[in-house]
Amino acid sequence: MATLSRLAKYAFPNRTSFARLQHPLQNSALVRRCSLLLVESNDSNARTMATSAQPLPKYQEFMSSATLIRDKAYIDGKWVGSADGETFDVINPATQEKIGVVADCGPEDTQRAIEAAFHAFQTWKKTTPKQRSAALRRWFELITKHTKELSMILTAENGKPLAEAEAEVASGASFFEWYSEMIRHVTGEVIEAPAKGRQLFAIKEPVGVCGLITPWNFPSSMLARKVSAAVAAGCTVVMKPAAETPLSALALAALAEEAGIPPGVVNIVAGKKASEIGKVLCESPLVAKISFTGSTHVGKLLMQQSALTMKRVSMELGGNAPFIVFDSADLKAAVEAAVFCKFRASGQTCICANRILVQEKIYDEFVQKMGEEIEKKLKVGNGFDQSSTQGPLINRKALDKVTAHVEDAVSNGGKIVRGGKGHKAGPQFFEPTLIRDVPEDALIMREETFGPVAPIVKFRTEEEAVKIANSTSVGLAGYFFSQDMAQIWRVAKKLEVGMVGANTAMISTVEAPFGGVKESGLGREGSHYGLVEYQNVKYICLGGL
Repeated sequence: MATLSRLAKYAFPNRTSFARLQHPLQNSALVRRCSLLLVESNDSNARTMATSAQPLPKYQEFMSSATLIRDKAYIDGKWVGSADGETFDVINPATQEKIGVVADCGPEDTQRAIEAAFHAFQTWKKTTPKQRSAALRRWFELITKHTKELSMILTAENGKPLAEAEAEVASGASFFEWYSEMIRHVTGEVIEAPAKGRQLFAIKEPVGVCGLITPWNFPSSMLARKVSAAVAAGCTVVMKPAAETPLSALALAALAEEAGIPPGVVNIVAGKKASEIGKVLCESPLVAKISFTGSTHVGKLLMQQSALTMKRVSMELGGNAPFIVFDSADLKAAVEAAVFCKFRASGQTCICANRILVQEKIYDEFVQKMGEEIEKKLKVGNGFDQSSTQGPLINRKALDKVTAHVEDAVSNGGKIVRGGKGHKAGPQFFEPTLIRDVPEDALIMREETFGPVAPIVKFRTEEEAVKIANSTSVGLAGYFFSQDMAQIWRVAKKLEVGMVGANTAMISTVEAPFGGVKESGLGREGSHYGLVEYQNVKYICLGGL
């Protein structure tokens, strides 16, 4: 309950501000819970009562999801503290306020989780697709039921606006729905034998225990995308969420428990000892697969560690997405898409537009219109403010990188059109920034910024634009706008990326494969390709017929 009190204090500093809140989430269980705690915290007797166990049933009478706030590891169907008793604080990036204290797991806890998952796998792999489908469907329905509460938790620990948080939770839920349906359609293959007396078959089996390591920028949907496919395939999992955002992951685990997922099938260890936990997962002979979303640097390290036991790996790593606007483009649509693609989640997405390339004939007009669109559409502020579209950067290190990229671009000739500095909303907020005439060798063109800064570069020809777009070592996503159908197909084929958005910036969906090429990683998530990542193909030759 202490965690909820902090959430209430953070979200609604006083009763007046709570009463003023006009948002679709206003009537959610978590908001009602925050309101209740807030009112009682203004009374000294109520504060005393809140520290005891006696009023807990009273609170639960008013709340439909009290179990969604968890502060321990989930191992073998039990909520347990870390082996050494250590904990770590969860900090809201908008206010730097401590909103929770969670068990700080380490190697010993991870090993226990692996053993639990391995034991559970011996039974779970024998379940039928229909049984796994039903379990995932129950999990999906519970997530959908608690979308608003999950969104509140997400905004509190990540800082993104509530509307974005709710969209993320809904997106994550869609993966449970998709894989609950798809697993019942998985088939094998009968192969014609080259000689009489034999019959050949190819069947699919779950790979085994999977280590799932997820980032802080999409703490709900990234985990959902991995665990739904793994569990559907018949695998068991040990999940390691980012230390910045463990509460969303723990809430999903709580719903897995409520959905009746058997003990040991889903395990979660949160903690700040990321390198130690990752090493145990990668080097354990009981773990068959690692799925990681994060930086290219860490991905390479995990691959090296996984090579010791020849694990299968899926890596969704860094990006540096180009956003190309050709002179035939629908300029209004391109501007709107560029602002959405760049500034969603305050630019903290792996597929956001990191480099905007505009053909010279429309360059000045595009810059002007994009600046106006930023001014009109974007507002920096606390994620609990319904009018806010831009939350904080996740930590000081992220802010320092954004600042360094802006300063480098300007020192090399770039001109700031909008923004360019921190925002008064708080020490980890940065103004939505637009920089024109950025040189190709600027840091912001060569590195992933992960912040609300849009550099714009002028180009003359299609060949030049494609060359600039493909000049990086990564290749996750790429976007372009054109009304020339021949050009659309040419450029889509030429871009060295795993995903292309032509005349759209909205490419992520459960039905399509998500992943990159080059140093942006290996494997795919989502769609039927995502399920294959968690399956082995076994060939059976039946002779003597």
